[in-house]
Order: sequence, then C-alpha cells, then structure tokens
Amino acid sequence: MSGKHGTPLRGLMATKSSPLYQGYFGRMFRHLKHAKFGKTDSENMANLTSLSAGMAAGFDPLSDHPDAEESGIPSLYTYLGQFIDHDITFDPSSMLQKNKDPDALVDFRTPAFDLDNVYGRGPDDQPYMYDGGNSFLLGDPIFGGGDANAKDLPRNNAAPGRRRALIGDPRNDENTIVSQLQGLFLRFHNRTVVDNPGLDFTDLQQIVRHHYQYVVLHDFLPRIVHSKVLAKLKGPDGHYDSHKLKFYHYRNDPFMPVEFSVAAYRLGHSMVRPGYRLNDNVLLPIFPVPAQGLPEGLTGFREMIPAWGLDWGRFIDIDIRDSDPAGQTNRLQFAYRLDTSAVNPLANLPASVVSDAPASLPLRNLIRGWRLGLPTGQSVARAMGLTPLRDDQILIGKFVENMPKPPDPEAPKPITSFGSVFAHNCPLWTYILAETLYHQELVTTPVNGGRTVMTPRLGPVGGRIVAEVFLGLMLGDNNSLLNQNPDWLPALGAHYALKDFVAYALGR
Repeated sequence: MSGKHGTPLRGLMATKSSPLYQGYFGRMFRHLKHAKFGKTDSENMANLTSLSAGMAAGFDPLSDHPDAEESGIPSLYTYLGQFIDHDITFDPSSMLQKNKDPDALVDFRTPAFDLDNVYGRGPDDQPYMYDGGNSFLLGDPIFGGGDANAKDLPRNNAAPGRRRALIGDPRNDENTIVSQLQGLFLRFHNRTVVDNPGLDFTDLQQIVRHHYQYVVLHDFLPRIVHSKVLAKLKGPDGHYDSHKLKFYHYRNDPFMPVEFSVAAYRLGHSMVRPGYRLNDNVLLPIFPVPAQGLPEGLTGFREMIPAWGLDWGRFIDIDIRDSDPAGQTNRLQFAYRLDTSAVNPLANLPASVVSDAPASLPLRNLIRGWRLGLPTGQSVARAMGLTPLRDDQILIGKFVENMPKPPDPEAPKPITSFGSVFAHNCPLWTYILAETLYHQELVTTPVNGGRTVMTPRLGPVGGRIVAEVFLGLMLGDNNSLLNQNPDWLPALGAHYALKDFVAYALGR
C-alpha cells in the first residue's frame, strides 16, 4: 500500500487491509499557494511562536461557576465534537517533525459517520468487545454521578492504572469525558438491542447510526456553524442539497481535506474549559497541576476511578438546572466561546500528554498547518468568492460579552501586533476562529428561566468548510441517513437532540 505518489507510508505494511480503514488526506483548494511566515524555517517558527503566545489565555482558575467566556453551548458538545473527529479521521503518523505531503497521508479511519470508532470491525472480527451476541460488553461500575447503571469501558488485564479500553478506537479513552461518552454509545446500542428483539446486528447498527447522524446534522452542526451558512446548503424543500456543495464532493473525489482536519475542525480547542465538575464531589482540571495541589486531571488511558462517574446534567441539558447562587455545584457547565484563544492548560501540555516539543497546543496547530502547506485564510476566502477580513478585524484574544477595548490590556489585539509578517497573511486556523466574532447568534440557554447569550459560530469560511465536509461525507455514503431516507425522524420528532440521545442511553 502506498501514497498517491508511490511512496510507502511508515507503518502501513503492518496495517490490516480492511474496508474500515481507507481514504487519503488531500486539499480542497489545491491551486492556492502554501502560506509562509518567514524566509527560513527558524523565522517561520519564531513568528508562529509569537502568534501562538497571543492565542494562549492567561491563567484560568479552576471553577465551574459562570464566567464571561461561556457560550450558550452545553459543554458535552465539545466532547461530541472530539468523538465525531475520531469517527471520521485518524492519521497515526507525526506531522510535526518535517514537511509532509497531505496527498500521501492515508486516513486510517473510515471517512464516514458510521460509528466505526464504536463498532470496530464488528463481533465476528473483534468478539472481545461483545457479549457473544449483539450487545457490547461493559466494564466495572462507576458512581458519583447519580446513575446507578454507570459502567466503565471494558478493559484489558494490564497492571492497575494502565488498563486500556477494549473499544473501536483507543483515542476515545484519552480523557474522562470522552471515555464516558463512548460508554453511553455502547449503552445506547445495548438498549436498542433490548427494545428491538429479533433484529440482526446490521439492522441494530443502522438504527443507532441514524440517530447519531440525525444529531450530527440537526443538532451539533447548527450549534457550531452560523445558520446563514447552513441555509445556503439547503434546497427549497429544506433538505441539504448535494448541488449546493461547491468545494467538496466526496463521492466524486474521495479524500479527507487538510483544510478541514488541520484547521477548520480544530475549533473545539477554543471550546475547552480549564476544568469541569464531574459530580457533587469531584472538580478536576484538564491536566494535573501538582504545583497547585492538583495531582489529578481528566487524562485517560487507564481504568476509570470509580468515584468519577459523570452527573450528565452538568454537561448536557437532560434536566433543567438553574444556577445555584450559594455554591454553583449543581449547574450546567457551558463550553467556552469559539474565539482565537485557548485556555492556559492547553498552552502548557504536560509530558504525559505530549512527548515532543512544543508543549503548546496552539503552536502545535499552527506548525502543523504550516508544515502541511495550508493556504492563508484570506486566500481561501477569496477562492470562495468572499471579501477577506481586514487585518484590524482579525483579533487575537478572548471574545467575551462586553469585550474590553484598547488600551485595556485584556482587549484582543489585531494579528499584526504579533508581527508584520501576518499582514494580509493569516494562518487558516487562526482566520477561521477570528471570523466567529462577526458571526454570532443569540442562544437561549436552558438555565435561569432562559438566559440569552450571544454565541460565536463558524462563519462563511470555517463554517462552509466544516458543513461541506460533513455533508459531502454523508452524501458520499450510500448507507447514510441523507441517502437512505432524508425525511427520517426519530420517534421523539424533529427536535431530537444530543440530550435525547443521552437520556435514552441512560434508560430514561
């Protein structure tokens, strides 16, 4: 097996050939020049380092209280976004050490919304994930979240503290929240088995996949992409229309765009909170901070600590919780706003998370985009027939309500403040995040009797890339909801959302 240019790819010869593992990375805008931010590698690195420092927020205290950075999006959507990414993409090779040709990278994950990160290769090929029938095995009990049926993922028999999950994609065990979300998908499938006696495994899969795809299309996508962007992709009947796709047609040209995987879909990094309250007794930072007396974090790849069961009402609006003025311990936590800022822990990744420099996630994203030759945000905008943002509109910092203005040191700064090299020359990932400031929508949150929050959305560049890839992958899959029955509705009706998926999995 080789890349498009005939160069053998490291590790591929040991990879089992399977229809579940296929596809190439490539470019949506192949004619655009690669962005550069200096004349030499060292100049590029220095300038990107300067910009990444501006995209890293200052110290964020560990808290589950309301704050100015919260959006109107419940925090579980951050981790649903991560789960979706693991469903459609997987490149196991490092892209930081040297220049790479995206046309020669293979996507080891099926580029489809088919839940292969849940089902793996199925019970015949991976029977250790199943109970001998159509249901998934579950792991040891976990508690603390008020769910009497909560279970860890099934795990191997390695030494305590190192027991790895036996699941379709090991990345879905990389943190406590996505691990327990993976567990909910297993439980959703198992309940589907009980509620549909006599159906074979393929039919059961299809039921679960259609509910999942419905949530992706009609709940998740509208929460992150501005409604005006999505409206341009629909026909007169209100359905998404393949003829409206201008830039990505997976069925005709199958590949996973690096403009999506390396830039637009890295939006979730700005949505992460510095920490989360899991239940009444557990409030944790993303990563351990021993120097501040926080020896534990959300890091995974180990058996779940039994008391860390999630109280799902703190992550998704399965019940309506007003904020508790006395302690805020019972409140629904919201994702942070889409902006050009990532919380401080992501700018200081611990050695247990990354083994190679740099330790800053914003810098790693910027380097990855440069190494893979992404075009600038302005050039992509022009290629889409749009007027690019001016340099003074590309602001770096937190996009909070009542945003401070200069000379306030907390005010976001124009990108050229971080180097003249960025004049009319913005990295695509940064541009897409900057665009959200000008594409906000009023969201009514399910707390405090309906608090309204202006919530940034992906705009005409970032939103178009994400929406076209999502739709292109679904329209390119003969078994997807859009191809099999675009009029299909869940039993609960057109407003079915992630909260309903979670409630069903919990047995409610």
